[in-house]
Amino acid sequence: MYDVIIIGAGVAGSASARELSRYKVNACVLEKEEDVCCGTSKANSAIVHAGYDAANGSLMAKLNVRGNEMMEQLSKDLDFPFKRIGSLVVCLNEEDMPGLQALYDRGVANGVKELQILNREQILEMEPNISDNVYAALYAPTAGIVCPFGLNIAMAENACENGVEFRFNTEVQNIRKIDGGWALDTNNGVYETKYVVNAAGVYADKFHNMVSEKKIHITPRRGDYCLLDKKTGKHVSRTIFALPTKFGKGVLVTPTIHGNLLVGPTAIDVDDKEGTNTTRDGLGQVISKAGLTVKNLPMRQVITSFAGLRAHEDGHEFLIGELEDAKGFVDCAGIESPGLTSCPAIGEMVADILAEKMNLEKKDDFISTRKGILDPNTLSKEERAELIKKNPAYGNIICRCEMITEGEIIDAIRRPLGARSLDGVKRRTRAGMGRCQAGFCSPRTMEILARECGVSMSDITKSGGDSRLVVGTNKDTL
Repeated sequence: MYDVIIIGAGVAGSASARELSRYKVNACVLEKEEDVCCGTSKANSAIVHAGYDAANGSLMAKLNVRGNEMMEQLSKDLDFPFKRIGSLVVCLNEEDMPGLQALYDRGVANGVKELQILNREQILEMEPNISDNVYAALYAPTAGIVCPFGLNIAMAENACENGVEFRFNTEVQNIRKIDGGWALDTNNGVYETKYVVNAAGVYADKFHNMVSEKKIHITPRRGDYCLLDKKTGKHVSRTIFALPTKFGKGVLVTPTIHGNLLVGPTAIDVDDKEGTNTTRDGLGQVISKAGLTVKNLPMRQVITSFAGLRAHEDGHEFLIGELEDAKGFVDCAGIESPGLTSCPAIGEMVADILAEKMNLEKKDDFISTRKGILDPNTLSKEERAELIKKNPAYGNIICRCEMITEGEIIDAIRRPLGARSLDGVKRRTRAGMGRCQAGFCSPRTMEILARECGVSMSDITKSGGDSRLVVGTNKDTL
């Protein structure tokens, strides 16, 4: 029997696992997909929010500000990309100024530092491509951008290195109360544990409602995005928001941590908890609304579009804590925006709850740091030449768009919780994320995966499950 089982290996589950691994505890993460970061955590705005949006006194507000404060040191400890670039909430009309002032006041009450309301001249000096109709803006210097894959994978790898087990392709189907804890029925057998952490994203209501009489409801809220080529990445230098509505922060325009330009999301409620397909209407909304705050958007430079699902709880609040009528079951539910920003603080809170409940003792040998995949582009010419001399794989370019080498892909596969699919390699190295969107590098990446994993090319998938890419040979069709 485990001490703790965490359902879900997204940012909330992985952050909880990482913080819990500071203690002497037998913990396991169950994930229904083939890798970490396969749900909401892989498809979002990649924004580290300042913290002025959430209602005063809410858990969202508290954990947003705390998570923002933790992110910089965490990025140094776990070696993932993060940058404070600041954000602007754009007000286009004088009559909307009370809404902007309310955001400022809320941010100050939430503890957000350095907030300012800027006038038209100040904004245009900072961001020349802001709409000509701009009247004022709320400037939050503490906002930033992050690689959501890098953050999620880094926390999971560090948790794994500190003793947390991860079980992939393991879907929890039922939860039963047993003597001394819980039994989790999965497609891979029964797992028993003293405590459960429910970090299942859009499925968190399903597991909560299995064990509690006090029901909750989570709506999958789809957000459509367009990603633009790196040549457009300097169109704006900060994250540009419209004034928020009841459906969220609206369509944003932001540079990404890797130099692209991201536009989105929509906020469309759907019934399908796997409904991550984009629609013509949704992408049309993205394009039309983005143009309201930023002019001359080079939308002809879109290299891909995608959609993600937010786990919108009816009360629009994070639900974190042990259930009153289901002792030993800890919710980590309703984790929508600003969930990515808040995840370090969410993990801290979940671990604190469990440490107190279980009277856990901290380890003396906790490993607090982790080194990410080496990027040869960060080396000098001399250092790179020496690296290639020692390991020729770092001289073999596989992904021409992103200049990713065979050495980086091998590292991604051999690491703790290593990649086992094309998307797994992509999330760890960016091979396939460039202008051609894996059109050229997929076969070569598949060859490396097959070789390193000791399997056939026909066993390699895009994203686990039934997503095999090789379905036969030319001779099979004759």
